[in-house]
Order: sequence, then structure tokens, then C-alpha cells
Amino acid sequence: MTEAELEQLVAQIAEEILSRVPAAAPAPQGEGLHIPTLVCPGCTGRCAQTCEKKTREIVAAGACRVSASEKLTRIDHSLASLIDHTILRPDATADDVRKLCAEARKYLFASVCVNPYWVPLVARELRGSPVKVCTVVGFPLGATTTASKCAEAAEAIAQGATEVDMVLNVGALKSGDLPTVQADIAAVAATCHRSGAMLKVILETVLLTDPQKVAACQASKDAGADFVKTSTGFAKSGATAADVALMRATVGPQIGVKASGGIRSLADLQSMAAAGASRIGASASVQILEQAGQS
Repeated sequence: MTEAELEQLVAQIAEEILSRVPAAAPAPQGEGLHIPTLVCPGCTGRCAQTCEKKTREIVAAGACRVSASEKLTRIDHSLASLIDHTILRPDATADDVRKLCAEARKYLFASVCVNPYWVPLVARELRGSPVKVCTVVGFPLGATTTASKCAEAAEAIAQGATEVDMVLNVGALKSGDLPTVQADIAAVAATCHRSGAMLKVILETVLLTDPQKVAACQASKDAGADFVKTSTGFAKSGATAADVALMRATVGPQIGVKASGGIRSLADLQSMAAAGASRIGASASVQILEQAGQS
């Protein structure tokens, strides 16, 4: 794709974004999320993932999965099947991971996402369960070699992972080396798909310009990725509705879009889903809503 063609594509996508991104909602007054039209009888401020009604609203808005951390509490089992249960902290212990897996088995979450070291433990803990095992490669910088990413993915899949989230080569992308970026993704995609695993590509959108985000999404789609994802959660900021809309407009309906990082309220979740996200990572919002419910 030439620079002129890329600029034209970005201009076309900008028009699409304007029609997708919802207007910002006014901030609620007072404590918690006590907005008259949204509050259920007996509401304690525990919304989104801890309230079946609110979670169904998010799903109805377009999300096919909702992510949350180990802080997640009461939730309907049918809704739990939409959730990626995640722990990627560098200080996570074996007990932390076992606890996450126990919660996943209890609530039947869609997947448990962990760093590669923990994949064998998670696979053992989830044996006999429909919950998938997800891991990350080239994480969180994306600056390892293609051979390293493929080796990480192959080992993780051999140990039980069925979903792989890779970070693309951000430096190569920002240097304008799109062939290297696409080849990197294609090699990991081939490694995953040979074993029936799914590949999600993390762009780290906060580090990219809009034309670079478009180029990264197009390269991911052309390379055979199953999802594009906004963020690792380890950069200075995460997802925005504008980024999600840009990514969805670029990849179309053929592959998934996941918003992650910085999603801290019900309004954020609804905004991301309305912008085109088909999965939503919202571990920070769960923690905030639980704290609000206890105050």
C-alpha cells in the first residue's frame, strides 16, 4: 500500500468513526453509579460484570466477551462464558493462578489468560473444563525476534494453550517496515493455526499514529490473525473508543477487535462495544465498582 493510498484509507475510515463513536455521557452526580434510569431496586453500586442486568446491557450493545480480573464476584454462569479471566502481573504466584483457575471453573469463564510460565499449571487446573487456556508471546514489548515469538507460541500450545496474544513489532511498524511487521504476524499465525490455536495481535495503540494503527490492522488481517487488540495494559494508557472504531472500520467484520486497558466504568464499556469491540477487557472497572459497592 502506497503512502497516498494509506492516507486515503485513513480519511475514509475517519468518516466511519464519526458515525460509530458515541457522544460522551454526562458524569453521574453523587456516589457510585446511581443514575435513575440505570439503577435496579436495591442497587448497591455493583454494576457491569457483577450485575446480571448491566452485563446483559453490555452484551446487547455488541460485546461477545467481557474480560475481568480475579477481583470478579457474583455473576450469572451464562454471562461468565463471555469473560476472559486474566492475570498477567509479574508478581503473580502459583496460589494466585490456582485461585484464578478455580474461579474460572466455578463460573465457566471463556478463558484464563496468563504468562507462558503458568500455562502448564493452568492446563492442569482446567483439565476437563470447557475453559480455554490463553497466553501471551513477545509480551509486553513486541521487540523479540519472529523465531522467538514462534518458539514461545509453539511451546505454549504444546503445553495446553489454545489462544495466543502476541505483541506486534512496534519499532518496525514505526520505522515504516510493514513487510517485516506482516511477516512477523504471519509466522506466529501459522504456528498457532497448525495446532488449532487462535491468534490475537496487540497493537499498543497509545504508541501509534492513526495511519500506523490502520497499517497494523491491515497487516494483521492480511497475515491471518483472528483478532486485533488495542493494548497490553503495561503502556501509559489503553483503549479509546476512537481507536476501537478505527480498528473495526479497518478490519471490517471478518476478524475480532478487543478493547483493553483503561476501561473503568460502565459508560466506558458501553462506549467500546458501541464503537465496534467484540471483546472488552475491564479488570480495572471491576475493582472500582467493588470498592464503590463497599463504601
